[in-house]
Amino acid sequence: MRKIVVIFDPAAARVWQVDLLQRLRAANYRVGVRHDPVAENTGHRLDLVLALEARRFDTGLATRVPSPPPDPIEEPDLLIDLTGQVGHGSSPRLGLAFNGQPSFAEGLSQMLATGELPVVTTTLAGKTVGIARPMLSDLTWLTRASNDMLAGAISLVEQGVARFFAGVLAPVETPAAGPAVSGFLRHYVPHLAGRVAGRLGQKLRRGRPFYWQTAFRISDGADIAATTCLDGLPFTTLEDDGQRFYADPFVVKHNGQIHLFVEEYPYATGRGVISVATLGADGRFGAPRVILEEPYHLSYPQVFSHGGEMYMLPESGGARRLVLYRATSFPDRWEVDTVLMDDLDINDATLLQRDGRYWLFGTERRGSGSASDTLVVFYAPELRGPWSPHRLNPIAIDRSAARPGGAFIERDGRTFLPLQDGQDSYGGGLGLAELLRLDDDAVVLGAPVPIRAGAAWARKGIHTLNRAAGVEVVDSAG
Repeated sequence: MRKIVVIFDPAAARVWQVDLLQRLRAANYRVGVRHDPVAENTGHRLDLVLALEARRFDTGLATRVPSPPPDPIEEPDLLIDLTGQVGHGSSPRLGLAFNGQPSFAEGLSQMLATGELPVVTTTLAGKTVGIARPMLSDLTWLTRASNDMLAGAISLVEQGVARFFAGVLAPVETPAAGPAVSGFLRHYVPHLAGRVAGRLGQKLRRGRPFYWQTAFRISDGADIAATTCLDGLPFTTLEDDGQRFYADPFVVKHNGQIHLFVEEYPYATGRGVISVATLGADGRFGAPRVILEEPYHLSYPQVFSHGGEMYMLPESGGARRLVLYRATSFPDRWEVDTVLMDDLDINDATLLQRDGRYWLFGTERRGSGSASDTLVVFYAPELRGPWSPHRLNPIAIDRSAARPGGAFIERDGRTFLPLQDGQDSYGGGLGLAELLRLDDDAVVLGAPVPIRAGAAWARKGIHTLNRAAGVEVVDSAG
């Protein structure tokens, strides 16, 4: 059994570090604990803010906890140093930095002072070997921002450990880091005031709680995947009644008819259902009708043909399961065919058949982290499974290039995956990443090429892109 020792500062342990220890042990490593006290601890002012926020949010990943007791292991294969200090020894040592700073508290101060988004890095032998760019769902409250950032840190260490033992952990380009800053509260107070004021203004301007729009166009000409621009023929909005919105559009042609599948989100229930609209002779889709509803939220209705039958693989991450449905009377009636995965929060799982295997790309929400920044890949010999995780999961932790935003696109012998860009906000943009390698030993995607704004859909970015039978569909926030 491979042996790991995790090094703690006994006076400065936090929940995320204990969670990491438990994750590594659950992954069947032999994991020990070592204490290396640090002369001067940081983060006391951060702890004060977190204690105040705990009255609203309870504790989070950044909360201080007692350090696990020492559990020595002789001759470990790998050290994981959580103290932020420069260590020496014969065993390889994996270290962490937050926005270029040696501790989480210092990295968070850096973010507040400069407005930078979080970047977590791992180092080995003085070289950067891993980068995570966690997505922050809430910049106002430090408890929530810390949860997202530290969940990304846990995933990055897990990624580094998997790649180290696979013999593929290699140096990567090091992101530039600004000079260290000081004075946590001096930066936190104006940050909080600005964020709260911004939220109040947003609530006053907003007509709906939140809003998405789906749009379509019919064209046999160049599509967005070819031009990477929202130009050409204008899109037509799929109208709603103001009591709901439509998002995550997928389009399919079956028995001579073209059907548009969407997530329908009624504000009254606060839970997504799957609906369908059929293209009429006038070139427009009628009002979507509900075809699939569960006690939990459904979205991302990926519909496809397999073995002469029609299937749907919607997202149901909130229920911690991934369910394959089969049409009993297409497109209106569906039944559960197979539960592909259970006890996993997988988001926007996107199917690809290649080289005699089935592959699923999606993001995984791990604990209290984001649902949109951690790319994982699974494979199976048959559609119904059994499904196994890729041995190098997580493949990436990146707010700008992890969560799928539509079905795979085949073009000129090349394969592309739409990936959501959440750097500014969820639903803020979409890019096309080429799949360069996919096998047991590696999953390699090229850098996404952003889809640029254009007159065909004059809204802020797009979030989903799909096309079939000359009908192209997109959606966007607001």
